[in-house]
Amino acid sequence: MKVKSILRLALVAVLGVFLTACSQTKKDSKSQSTPGKTVSVVATDTIIGDIANNVAKGHAKVHVIVPTGQDPHEYDPLPDDVSKTAKADLVFYNGLNLENAKNAWFTKMQNNIGDSVKKKSFAVSDGVEAIHLEGKGKTNKQDPHAWLDLSNGIIYAKNIAKQLERVDPTHKAAYQNNLKKYVAKLQRLDSQAKSKFNKIPNNQKLIVTSEGCFKYFSKAYNIPSAYIWEINTEVEGSPDQISTLVHRLKKTKVKSLFVESSVSQKPMKTVARDTGIPIHSTLFTDSIAKKGETGDSYYGMMKWNLEKIAEGLSAS
Repeated sequence: MKVKSILRLALVAVLGVFLTACSQTKKDSKSQSTPGKTVSVVATDTIIGDIANNVAKGHAKVHVIVPTGQDPHEYDPLPDDVSKTAKADLVFYNGLNLENAKNAWFTKMQNNIGDSVKKKSFAVSDGVEAIHLEGKGKTNKQDPHAWLDLSNGIIYAKNIAKQLERVDPTHKAAYQNNLKKYVAKLQRLDSQAKSKFNKIPNNQKLIVTSEGCFKYFSKAYNIPSAYIWEINTEVEGSPDQISTLVHRLKKTKVKSLFVESSVSQKPMKTVARDTGIPIHSTLFTDSIAKKGETGDSYYGMMKWNLEKIAEGLSAS
């Protein structure tokens, strides 16, 4: 581990102990936020943070730990992240082996802060039908990318609303109203996408990405997926991985390749060169875009992905 990371973890541990000692009594004595007070929420990544903002609107202040554009699989929390997490009313994380595995960064941060944070931390993926990884030795591990199926994004929103209502019952009606409108918006997008994909010939249906993160998407829209590597944090773009994908693609009639915004384009450019299949577009997977840019919300990133994938698979 890098010296910088070790020092940061040490600082996080010390700060966690201090904050726990200062806030343990206050947090344990209250199961609900003070009436009229804005709920303090921490989300581990930008996708969860955006969904939480859509459900809460002005009734919660949301702090996102992993910044826009960064990979939530691996992250070194800053002291400010630890402080806000220790003091928050609610902490939302994805789960499904993303940031909560045994040695994952969020698990370590929870352990450093103490039991108080575990009691107010909730996996937004609770209730999702998990898909498991396929690689050798990984079949017992859950694929974390459930949000790439809009129906799972709706589950995330409902779980967030449930916890907001619990700690802030005063604004229950507002949370329910926000949730209803948001779910309807996601459902319309989902319906429109399915209509587009149903018109694409089956022999052109194959979404090819760098990371194998589109399994939930594939199941939702009946579009098989192929990839260079299965999940970030493992070897990414080795010659054997690229060769295996190139060999598979030469047997298909797929029209386009895709690359994710959070990974290097170099491996997919090699695949494009060796197969003659062009890269059609960049897709969002682990993070929304920067504010003001296309895809700067969960709805926006999914709308972009769905439109670009439909275009790419329909290309002549």
